[in-house]
Amino acid sequence: MEPVPLDEASRGPDTVQVETALALDGADGSIAGARHLTGDFLTRARREHGVPVSARTVDLSRLVVSELVTNALRHAPGPVLLHLRLVGDAVEITVWDSEPATPAPRGADPTRVGQHGLEIVMAVADGFDVVPEPLGKRIVARLGLFDDM
Repeated sequence: MEPVPLDEASRGPDTVQVETALALDGADGSIAGARHLTGDFLTRARREHGVPVSARTVDLSRLVVSELVTNALRHAPGPVLLHLRLVGDAVEITVWDSEPATPAPRGADPTRVGQHGLEIVMAVADGFDVVPEPLGKRIVARLGLFDDM
């Protein structure tokens, strides 16, 4: 699973555009590979581009990627595409899958084990969108790169 650099070093005045993408087929290690790519991507943005990325953002981004990729691989037929990019002072995490149905968080149920992924993502993300596509959908979550902690 090698990431595909899209435009890793184009710079505008006062901005750095850094992004990468990865196609996942659901094989063993896909979710772990997506988490690993996310951590490496944000660490590289900090080290190579001087982007201020907090450790908390790295951890939360890995969590969001894990939840979104897991849901996509579990509920959609076919491949899943993960796209990471820095936009202003945020990391934008996009997961595309071929299932057109819009996911919805489930109601609170203290007896339910599991199936809390979307609730978790929506709780930690600064922004969350579901974008219908001609084939499937894109789920986009945004997290701030740094925090006041």
